[in-house]
Amino acid sequence: MDENYEVIVVGGGFAGVAAARHLGRKGVRVLLIDKNPYHQFQPLLYQVATVQLGVSEVARSLRDIFRGQPNVRVVVEEVTDVDPHAKRVTTADGKTYEGRFLVLASGAEANFFNTPGAEELTFPLYSVEDAVNLGGSLSMMLEDADREDDGRPLNFVVIGGGPTGVETAGALAETVKYVLPDYFSPRLANRCTVHLVDMIPNVLNAFGDKSKEYAGRRLTRMGVQLHLGTPVSEIASGKVLLKDGTEIPADVVVWAGGLKAGPVVTGSGLPGGRGGRIDVNPDLTAPGVEGVYVLGDAANMTDAKGNKLPQLGSCALQAGKWAAKNILADIEGRGREPFDYNDKGYMAMVGRGSAVAEMGPGPKRLLLTGPLAFLGWLGVHVVLLSGTMQKIRAMATWPSDYITHRRSFVVLSRPDGKRR
Repeated sequence: MDENYEVIVVGGGFAGVAAARHLGRKGVRVLLIDKNPYHQFQPLLYQVATVQLGVSEVARSLRDIFRGQPNVRVVVEEVTDVDPHAKRVTTADGKTYEGRFLVLASGAEANFFNTPGAEELTFPLYSVEDAVNLGGSLSMMLEDADREDDGRPLNFVVIGGGPTGVETAGALAETVKYVLPDYFSPRLANRCTVHLVDMIPNVLNAFGDKSKEYAGRRLTRMGVQLHLGTPVSEIASGKVLLKDGTEIPADVVVWAGGLKAGPVVTGSGLPGGRGGRIDVNPDLTAPGVEGVYVLGDAANMTDAKGNKLPQLGSCALQAGKWAAKNILADIEGRGREPFDYNDKGYMAMVGRGSAVAEMGPGPKRLLLTGPLAFLGWLGVHVVLLSGTMQKIRAMATWPSDYITHRRSFVVLSRPDGKRR
């Protein structure tokens, strides 16, 4: 048995980092475990994949985050087993760690919904590694196409019409329209088509009707071909098959079709709900076991009235802070309080200078579209980025990218080509 800790936090995402930081400031002895040595800003991974931002803008060292908090220890290792009742975790190197409280904030992974070929032939976009792999494949495909110059059409297919899918399709369309003609040639750009597929008959299903309509119109104007209202039946080599018989040619397929809980949560023995996530109590504790909190994409969270809460970074961030407050209440013998989520609304970028933003708590949100929403999107994401240097780099990169459209497709990752 390795050292004992007051609180063990599994996962270095929004929720896990927020919980550990808040507890660390209060002098609580915390162990944070993550398989990666960095905290990633998932909402901007699509910009890494399309070379709008670099990895250093969206990833920050966990040790840098907790510099100056000696009571928070960071261990970089994969968690292979969790015993919620004993508040014990085991890592891939065989070590075990035990605490008085356990926080599971291990995030999620792509949910392929058992779609044939999806796991083998598509690129998910939920980690820095995913973004780098996708960027590398896109770069290699474009270089090959430019060298061969055979006039063959090139098709990029994005599956999933939520914010990740819409933002990725918009970024790809923007790259085709503004970047490729200068970086490669207009001839190569004219061969490229971006497709967006979703079983729902509209994009941004969680948004209001006006936002859905605006995003759909904007994507269409940018040249994105929308295939909505029909599920994907199979991903095959060089094509995406829909259940209505439609075949979409595909050179690169991006999977933004949904998330599910990862093996840390599904193998914990805790009762799983929708997406394999844990249906937590209103105070963010796991049902049926004392001292265990489940947060972020690992949990199905509700507010005090039982309303389902969104799988958003801002929600996970607030949940991490709230769980820390409840753990402190547990330590001090006070009562826990139900999570009071501050609903700030939804945002999605739809290409250069364009976005949709529904600000404030529903149902009477302030709706913004176009350039104003775009500026709001930039401001919110700068605030949410972790670390001063990440904010400075993003603010320095965005104006150059959106004004000049100059990007350098220097990608070090060389995928094996199986997904192409």
